[in-house]
Amino acid sequence: MELGEKLSSCRKKAGFSQEDLAEKIYVSRQTISNWENNRSYPDIHSLIALVNLFNLSLDQLVEGDIDEMKKIVQRDDLKKFNRDGWAMTIGLLIMALTAYPLIYFLGKGGFVIFIFEWFVVMYFALRIEKFKKENSVQTYKEILAISKGQTLNRVETIKEKAKYPYQKPLLVLGVTVVFCLIIGLSALLINNLF
Repeated sequence: MELGEKLSSCRKKAGFSQEDLAEKIYVSRQTISNWENNRSYPDIHSLIALVNLFNLSLDQLVEGDIDEMKKIVQRDDLKKFNRDGWAMTIGLLIMALTAYPLIYFLGKGGFVIFIFEWFVVMYFALRIEKFKKENSVQTYKEILAISKGQTLNRVETIKEKAKYPYQKPLLVLGVTVVFCLIIGLSALLINNLF
């Protein structure tokens, strides 16, 4: 991050020590040191106080850091997206494996537990859809590209948009068939054992 260097430079040009600057913007000297050494980042109120004190625009002060912050946010969002994908997949697998046994052994109570599992899976599915909408990602190839930190070129994007109308229904159908097969195998196993 470049803010630390800019802050140190502006402070020295103004003839302030870290202690002087800290007093002027109502923070500790240690906070100024942390900012200058890129161990922490000022909050919005401190940034405003700094730009007013040094007679700069906010863009001038944080220039260069914005791109870095965007990358960090995108990395964090991608981690959440991947985590949500795994949670949804594991949740679907648990649902498929436990659906028949829950209802067979627990009756209505088992059905209530199954519905709870369904809500948990849907929560993660909605988070995934929100991420896809925010990042204009729809097709499998686009998801792979964004998970690698890449984007598709214009021609690839057009090709992928053409696939979207049939790709999602096929994916849903495939997941449903696998889900039903797992439930069927689970039912066969339970009926043969009990």
